[in-house]
Amino acid sequence: MAYKGDELVRFDWAIKRLLRQKANFVVLESFLSELLGEQVKIDRILESEGNKESEDDKFNRVDLLAENDKGELMLVEVQNTSELYYFQRMLYGTSKAITDYIYEGDKYSEVRKVYSVNIVYFDLGQGDDYIYHGKSVFKGVHTGDTLRLSVKQRNAFVKEEAGDLFPEYYILRVDEFNRHAVTPLDEWIRFLKSGTIDEGTQVEGLKVAKERLRVSGLSREERRAYDRHVDAVRVQWDVLTTARTEGWDEGRAEGREEGRAEGRAEGRAEGREEGRVEGRVEGEVEAKHAIARGMKADGMPVETIAKYTGLSVDEIEKL
Repeated sequence: MAYKGDELVRFDWAIKRLLRQKANFVVLESFLSELLGEQVKIDRILESEGNKESEDDKFNRVDLLAENDKGELMLVEVQNTSELYYFQRMLYGTSKAITDYIYEGDKYSEVRKVYSVNIVYFDLGQGDDYIYHGKSVFKGVHTGDTLRLSVKQRNAFVKEEAGDLFPEYYILRVDEFNRHAVTPLDEWIRFLKSGTIDEGTQVEGLKVAKERLRVSGLSREERRAYDRHVDAVRVQWDVLTTARTEGWDEGRAEGREEGRAEGRAEGRAEGREEGRVEGRVEGEVEAKHAIARGMKADGMPVETIAKYTGLSVDEIEKL
């Protein structure tokens, strides 16, 4: 596969390989610092305990789990294809991270603060923004005031509100970013979406990324693995796009037919929605099968294919 000399690897692949290297922590630290609005220092990359369990645990696929210098957990996931229950997966992921890193007999003071950063390349929910932040807020039912920590708790936890102790969620809908990069965070979002970085960028992490995430800098083995990843993503998107288009067309046809009997406007709306849902679901299944077949052809272990496609071992062996 031919690449330009200065072309950078996709972020979803880099986070599984290159960004786990201590020399490249500055890239991840810079990104998280801009997103969270505070200085983040990564102490180490952790291996999610859940990744060692059953391959059937499809919800617990962690791309990267880090611990900062405060002992807080930073969970970063990249999702390329639509997933109906992705919000539930986010909740499951933070809950699993908390329970994985507290042991029987530990005090509740050992419960970690978790930041869940979700980079999605599909329409997750409905909204006009491309970055959403969610956290717990305890409001008085009658007074409307926010529940704050006591003075003793504030000194112990270095937090202000009760909700600050609970997990926080960030959703980056990168495909919704379609404006000029004005802030450093905008530059990061553009990089996540298109893989491009301005020559004159002043963002330290992006400067490092521009030098260390070049495709030309990969070893031969890494290059082969990256080529397989890019091919798999392309096949996945081709299948999904085709399925969605066919679903839309079928939905419109069904909507017109129903519309003649029950009202054109209502019928078309229902038909389109059904077409979208059915086309998306069928397309995602076909995409996973296509990716699995390609990975099998490359000689990858069935367990690895199951991990990255969400298919069961039995399904893969039948392909």
